[in-house]
Amino acid sequence: MQNYSNKDNININDDLDIVDLKKFFMSIWSRKELIIKIFAGTLIFFILMTFISAKKWKVSADLYINKSNSSNLLEINPYAIEEASAITSMLTATNPLANELELMQSPLIIDKVIKENNLRYKKLYNVIPTKKTGEYITTESFLKRKVFFDNKKGTHVVTITYTSKNKDEAYNVVTSIITNYIELHKELNSEKSKSDKQIIESEYNKVKADLNKKVNAANGLPSASLSGTGNLAAMSAFSRSAQNAMATLKGQYMADEKAKVEITEDASKVAQLSSKLEWAKLVEEMSDSSKVLIIKEPRQLRDWEYASPKLLINIILGIIVGFILSIVGVTYAEVSDKKLTYSMLGDKIIYNFEKEFKQLGAFLIANQNKKILFALLDDMPIDMVEKFKTFNNVSMIQAGISERFSSAIQNTEAVIMFSKIGKTNSDDYRIIKSMIKDMDKKIMYEVLI
Repeated sequence: MQNYSNKDNININDDLDIVDLKKFFMSIWSRKELIIKIFAGTLIFFILMTFISAKKWKVSADLYINKSNSSNLLEINPYAIEEASAITSMLTATNPLANELELMQSPLIIDKVIKENNLRYKKLYNVIPTKKTGEYITTESFLKRKVFFDNKKGTHVVTITYTSKNKDEAYNVVTSIITNYIELHKELNSEKSKSDKQIIESEYNKVKADLNKKVNAANGLPSASLSGTGNLAAMSAFSRSAQNAMATLKGQYMADEKAKVEITEDASKVAQLSSKLEWAKLVEEMSDSSKVLIIKEPRQLRDWEYASPKLLINIILGIIVGFILSIVGVTYAEVSDKKLTYSMLGDKIIYNFEKEFKQLGAFLIANQNKKILFALLDDMPIDMVEKFKTFNNVSMIQAGISERFSSAIQNTEAVIMFSKIGKTNSDDYRIIKSMIKDMDKKIMYEVLI
């Protein structure tokens, strides 16, 4: 028997890509009720989660730190070495508050914050107790989970942010961090100022003692004493004793001048160190103040000022997740449906028999010399049957797993399948289609009744 092949004069003008796209949209449209239910349900769920799920409050504060990594003396003392300040600036150019950030996150501060706010490990999922339950959380755990420190690039401003399910806790923790940091800053300033003062005071006492020694040891001849030695100078030309006396007088004069220079130099050092010591004492008095300025204070939030969940964000998430779940739901329904679905169909489909009958009729006329078998998986309406009575090359048979149907396939050259979406059994459809292909027969069209 002659098998039907692509070389036969059967003209099919359908663009397969267009057919596949149409089949996709038809699958979606046929599942519109399922899509609406899944999408609407998901969106409503996310909207309700905004009002049901636990709220989280976020409290933040901005601190301006005047300077870091430098002593008080370098900041306000006009006698401080400028080069030292320049070197410090160079070392901290990349991140001027690197040391300050480390201080803020150190156990010196965070441990106090944890204890002041009674931050302890809770039960797992608030139900299952663990070994850590009831213990204070560690600094590392605190820094990883809840608090955030940010140094705005190129500035001396640090932002502290803390998020919590308790708005009072969020406010108290940020306030506690600031308070303990300022106290630590004051303590460090005090230690620096005391160190500066001790160094200068020690040097001042040393130089002053040397000055007193030199003043007490000065025994040279004052320069005014040489004004009355004119006659002695004249006699020194004739008398050896006068020469010796004159030499002694000059030696004493030179010793006096040298002592004056040394005393003047030491007196100048004492004066400079005295000024520095006065500045150091002033700094020590000021050390109780902090170089930290709170430019944005933490604020006690109201009940409706929570950071999450946000209604708008949840709506967007609901739309995205709803769309994804709808696609998944449609795909699952198409694959698992016990009845015929659009996704199970082949490539050449007659979706609307009334509108596309001309296409099918043209195919039958063009192949009037060939035997065409109509495989009916569902009952064909009488009006449809009447339209095919004029085609002598067409035979119809109820598709099924039988010798009669198998023989009919063997005695034909092409097959056209007739089925109903949502009515035809999907397993029967797959078996019949497989039988036709196994017998090496071409399914030219699939017509939806």
